[in-house]
Amino acid sequence: MINLLSLDLLFQIIHLNNKAILLTHRLQNDNKDHSHTLELTAQERKKLRGRRMTLCGVELLLQLPREGPLIPGDLLLGENTSYRVLITAAIEDLLEVSASSTLQLMQASYHLGNRHVDLEVQETNLFLESDPVLKKMLLERGLFVKSIRKAFFPEGGAYAHAHSN
Repeated sequence: MINLLSLDLLFQIIHLNNKAILLTHRLQNDNKDHSHTLELTAQERKKLRGRRMTLCGVELLLQLPREGPLIPGDLLLGENTSYRVLITAAIEDLLEVSASSTLQLMQASYHLGNRHVDLEVQETNLFLESDPVLKKMLLERGLFVKSIRKAFFPEGGAYAHAHSN
């Protein structure tokens, strides 16, 4: 059995040879026993193909089946299952929207949805990617808007195959 130190050395050798590690499988919400961490924004978690870089600089090539967005806690594997990469949510610049009434918050959700804006919906708040034009619109509608930094978990949409966070 390979220990994590020798596995890390193997990753570094592969990276030095400028070859990306091919990841083709996903275990949903199985964050046990990983060798590297891949931190992704909400938008990046939707893209299941392409090159990515781990937090420690190892290049990856994702060629995953189209089974919905990656979810923090998912574990990505290559053909050789010793390559185990944990997905985490990146901290993003967001707008936190609140209102003095539920109706006002529902109206904001409607107007943002009409513009196809990704939204994280909570009971008394909405979260969206930071955007000065949308911030101005929301403020003009009398909503309370503040800039924050946190992981972003937008709704999957009406036809999404999302699993819960």
